[in-house]
Amino acid sequence: MALVAGIDSSTQSCKVVVRDLVSGVAVREGRAPHPGGTEVDPESWWRALLAALEDAGGIDDVCALSIAAQQHGMVVLDPDGKVIRPALLWNDVRSAGASDELIKYFGRTALIERTGSVPVASFTATKLRWLLEEEPENAAQVAAVALPHDWLTWRLLGYGPRGTTPLGPDLSALTTDRSDASGTLYWSPEKGTYDMEIVRWALGHVPTLPRVLGPGESAGTTVGGVAPVVPAGIVIGAGAGDNAAAALGLSASLGDVVVSIGTSGTVFAPSDKAVADKTGTVCGFADATGHYLPLVATLNAARILDVVAQLMGANHVELGRLAQAANTGSGGLVLQPYFEGERTPNLPNATATLFGLTLASTTRANLARAAIEGLLCGLADGLDALCAVGVEPQRIILIGGASSNAAVVEIASQVFGVPITVPKRDEYVARGVANQAAWAYRGRPVEWSLDVFASVDSGFQPLIRQQYGRHRIV
Repeated sequence: MALVAGIDSSTQSCKVVVRDLVSGVAVREGRAPHPGGTEVDPESWWRALLAALEDAGGIDDVCALSIAAQQHGMVVLDPDGKVIRPALLWNDVRSAGASDELIKYFGRTALIERTGSVPVASFTATKLRWLLEEEPENAAQVAAVALPHDWLTWRLLGYGPRGTTPLGPDLSALTTDRSDASGTLYWSPEKGTYDMEIVRWALGHVPTLPRVLGPGESAGTTVGGVAPVVPAGIVIGAGAGDNAAAALGLSASLGDVVVSIGTSGTVFAPSDKAVADKTGTVCGFADATGHYLPLVATLNAARILDVVAQLMGANHVELGRLAQAANTGSGGLVLQPYFEGERTPNLPNATATLFGLTLASTTRANLARAAIEGLLCGLADGLDALCAVGVEPQRIILIGGASSNAAVVEIASQVFGVPITVPKRDEYVARGVANQAAWAYRGRPVEWSLDVFASVDSGFQPLIRQQYGRHRIV
């Protein structure tokens, strides 16, 4: 039985899932935690990756692997391959001012046309500009810029700081893929090229940038001496950004819209054309198959349910039962859930607001349902934005921890007005890059079936969106 491994180096942890190459069935897995914070020494990711490989029982029997990771993070290397400073992660917002500068210098419309997106603090380009302005000594040392999955792939291939790795600091050996490159704001998904003018403006000079691999292309093979748990001869796939990997792991195709309810929320859909949303709401990313993945992100998602459940002294199951006991529209109670500001719409200083409080509407059941309706209406705004750029949803694939709550699934069918599919719980980011590893090894795509946990037909209830829309701050 041929085996492949998918590695998901997320914000919180590193997960390794070993799967059968033909069927995609998980054989074993391992994980290790990452440190908290919004800036992290990449060496901690490397140590966690090796620990997760150990926890998974090693990879001596694996023929290929690939890595997905959190998007946007800035890893800067000096000429000797050393990390210059801790990586700034996607959720580090100190570069918000730099994103405004970027828009002012190049123009909002021009940036959308050149990169497919409007800059926010998440994007790598804004972090490079912050580095130039706040740490010019560090910026001057930068010989190469990589993303988290690029750097981990490079290390697995045997490259790294001079004198500490088998192949040394060959910066030209850095690779990435289309999906992760599209999150930098200096690579064009439509043209498939880096925009060196943006890079030079951001950093003050042009460093080495990773070579962008095509779908199914291999980054190389492992060599001896990397680490005891990494044998030589394993094919390494191109890797991917986390959302593109999830889309691949879900076998999402045209007509599918993936709604992920995690710490943050994402709504994304495979597309056969590049997207440049003039409003800036939709990020025009690339996917891991050679096509495109327009995406909308919200800051507030599962934590909405966490905080309301805690307030009510309930767990998530109890919250769901209470919500199902309430009527559609929560008796007029509306929660606008911008607890930590919001990215869609772009309201970084907003706060959450509860509307429609009356003696009759203020019940535990209505509050529970309002929390779920508010969460889903925020994501439905993202779906509307995707539809505005040409996405035609035929099915919602609902994933993330909250998708296991029956009330969330039921109300989602009422809010989105599209049939809902809930896959069985799985590590879909790791599954996606494991599938990519199989592709790189075999030289052709490998199809794995998707196991479904639940399916719900559309039961659109316009009252929910109408109430939310009346109070929505934009």
